[in-house]
Amino acid sequence: MVIEAWNVVSFGQMNCPTARSPLSRCARLITGAEMSSSLRILIVDDSEVTRRILGTIVRSRHWTVCGEAEDGWSGVKKFHEVKPDLVLLDLAMPDMDGIEAARLMSGSDPTVPIILFTILDLEGLETRARNAGICAVVSKARGWNLLKSIETAVTQSYGSIN
Repeated sequence: MVIEAWNVVSFGQMNCPTARSPLSRCARLITGAEMSSSLRILIVDDSEVTRRILGTIVRSRHWTVCGEAEDGWSGVKKFHEVKPDLVLLDLAMPDMDGIEAARLMSGSDPTVPIILFTILDLEGLETRARNAGICAVVSKARGWNLLKSIETAVTQSYGSIN
């Protein structure tokens, strides 16, 4: 995949297909074409302003922000505490970048979709993201694509369980 003008990069079949039970949380979140309002999202970004904006976007769909973290290591700890249905993760953060945080999160629970939400356009980012278990990369400059990316990640996670 090539990131052109920082559109959404999604990696075909999501990297979150393994159900942790016969009916995973993602499966219970889908009802027909609608996504349930019980979707629980963890936001990990070092910018308080970005966390606030993401929270507003998430709540606009009546989804729940189940936790927030301001750096990669805190994000990994919060991931284990709150057991989210989806993670929105920044790339450049203090102490641990988003790629390493995603690797640790998906290593402990590969069923949770992770979306990298970043302003950085780095060579090889999409390959590194995919290898770390990230389902999609969304540019902060094209934030309007975020809701569709969340819906796609959860829907594809659900579809892979069948």
